[in-house]
Amino acid sequence: MTRVCVLGAGSWGTAFSLVLADAGNDVTLWARREEVCETINRRRENTDYLPGVELPEGVSATHDTERALSGAEVVVFAVPSQTFRANLEQWAPYIPATAVMVSLMKGVELGTLRRMSEVIAEVTDAGPSRIAVVSGPNLSHEIAQREPAASVVACADEDVARRVQDLVHGPAFRPYTSLDVVGCELGGAYKNVVALSVGMAVGLGFGDNTTASVITRGLAETARLAMAMGADPLTLMGLAGLGDLVATCSSPLSRNRTFGEKLGLGMTTAEIVASTRQVAEGAKSCSSLLALAEKLDVDAPIAEHVEAVVAGRMTAPQMMESFVARETKSERE
Repeated sequence: MTRVCVLGAGSWGTAFSLVLADAGNDVTLWARREEVCETINRRRENTDYLPGVELPEGVSATHDTERALSGAEVVVFAVPSQTFRANLEQWAPYIPATAVMVSLMKGVELGTLRRMSEVIAEVTDAGPSRIAVVSGPNLSHEIAQREPAASVVACADEDVARRVQDLVHGPAFRPYTSLDVVGCELGGAYKNVVALSVGMAVGLGFGDNTTASVITRGLAETARLAMAMGADPLTLMGLAGLGDLVATCSSPLSRNRTFGEKLGLGMTTAEIVASTRQVAEGAKSCSSLLALAEKLDVDAPIAEHVEAVVAGRMTAPQMMESFVARETKSERE
């Protein structure tokens, strides 16, 4: 039985704790709010984020960071990407020196343009063999209901990737390994931006032709940027690329698609943020991904347009009109 600490008790952190416990691990779930911990320990349920889902006995919760991390062999991060660095700076002194660190986050840091694995390396001074990422079509509510799903565990060290794979392989969760950390992280972050665009199309009342077109061009845009950063293009055709993209763009459970739908219906970003406690990573990461594309001279029209709508410089109808009016070219370009 491996001692695992999950830092972040939102929907995905809680659901992943369930996956880890089902696979036979001893899991400590850290929550920012003490009342969330009390409810989990007393009722075996996270009523704020996964109401109605009974958590296994292998999951215990605490608000005490030092206690949560004490003796942890694996540390899993599941907090919003834009607040991650500040949180990690507080957690780092308590993370055991040999612990493997696993990122569940799907975003690119504003300002630094760092991927989450890069933030981990910078703050903790850990080498690549201690840093892994998990990415794939993993909508938290379906995972929590133990519906069959697959994902990718990526690490520069294949042995570590296999170790984490073994830790999360359970009755309903099938992980694959990869050495392509860059491709997995970029696929996970970019699909949120594409889902915002798809959501806007749905909010505007458009149908499957429109959404399929946006998804396909979004995949091409993701691949262009990922390849410019050294990723394997085949990664983008797998679970961490196409798989995650389809799930996030197609499901009403997707926070990013739902955020986009509300933009398509005419709500402002501020109004949407005020209406929910859930974080739509794409709304924050669209500007950093656009900046990353511009830095690498990669054409990124979806990120460019989505950022403009989120920032309030363009409306969703104007975005769709602008897409269609773009200069025609060969699809391979």
